[in-house]
Amino acid sequence: MKEKSTSFDIAYKAGVSQSTVSRALRNSPLVNEATREKIQAIAKELNYKVDKNASNLRSQQSDTIALLLFEDPTNDDSAINPFFLSMLGSITRACSQKGYDLLVSFQQASDDWHADFEDSNKADGLILLGYGDYVDYEEKLIKLLEQGTHFVRWGAEVKNLPLISVGCDNYQGGIEMTEHLINKGRRNIAFLGSASTHAPEFFDRYKGHCQAIKANGIVVNPLLQFNALYTEEAGYQAACKLIASGESFDAICAACDLIAVGAMRALQEHELKIPEQVALVGFDDIAIASFTFPPLTTVKQDTQLAGELLVGTLLALISGEEAKTTLIPPELVVRKSCGN
Repeated sequence: MKEKSTSFDIAYKAGVSQSTVSRALRNSPLVNEATREKIQAIAKELNYKVDKNASNLRSQQSDTIALLLFEDPTNDDSAINPFFLSMLGSITRACSQKGYDLLVSFQQASDDWHADFEDSNKADGLILLGYGDYVDYEEKLIKLLEQGTHFVRWGAEVKNLPLISVGCDNYQGGIEMTEHLINKGRRNIAFLGSASTHAPEFFDRYKGHCQAIKANGIVVNPLLQFNALYTEEAGYQAACKLIASGESFDAICAACDLIAVGAMRALQEHELKIPEQVALVGFDDIAIASFTFPPLTTVKQDTQLAGELLVGTLLALISGEEAKTTLIPPELVVRKSCGN
């Protein structure tokens, strides 16, 4: 039987060192493009396959990223917020393009993520999606920092800790969704979503919402803000409380699309016409937003770009390169829930 080709065979044929072959087969930028293409062509010609286990043992790297999702209450058995499902696909694609495997797990499965993944060499770093109550969650982030874990999180910028985050510019998104309603002639705009440090992303959206109201010469009415977190049921209950409060309102800013969908049901049950009597805006642009009745105006977060940035930023941290928090610009997607 013919023996399997080795990286030394490729090095001999290409006239380079074995270490250069290893770098070229990992698409390392340390090898110039012409040499990299030559080596990869020879590897293909020799039907060479990388022994990943041996390579990982030598480098003490797993070439794997762990994606830890927060387990959310959902209407199905997925326990994954629909917004994160689209990002999951983008992260998977970005890992594949970089030659990394992706290990997916729920965060609640363990209290020591560093030991479970980096110490055990299961993964070279972590991507964190979702968090529940941020005040409680922050303790876990501090622990990861103390352990020297390579990790990046999706979420609002954290200024009191040296965390690297990728997130949407939620403050600007809150401004844009509210200004759109004001430009449609709405003046009594309610906000459904938590407005506290327990949910930093929602809080930033609320701050942007208030800024847009004040900038247009309207007085902020705190009685038009009702807490809600992440689910259709929470949006439904918050909207019912808003209606029962007796406060006058002609529009609703929902802190996420799921809250907006729940609010839509409450409005329809109380025979309030959308958008004639109440205009409605959500945030996220999940798949269902374009299929509600009427279709939901919302603020889109670019999940494809988010996945690429999360993976790219984490790999930079793993390589010892400089990395920084990135905010993605929001994009208002106008549909019929605010009128034509």
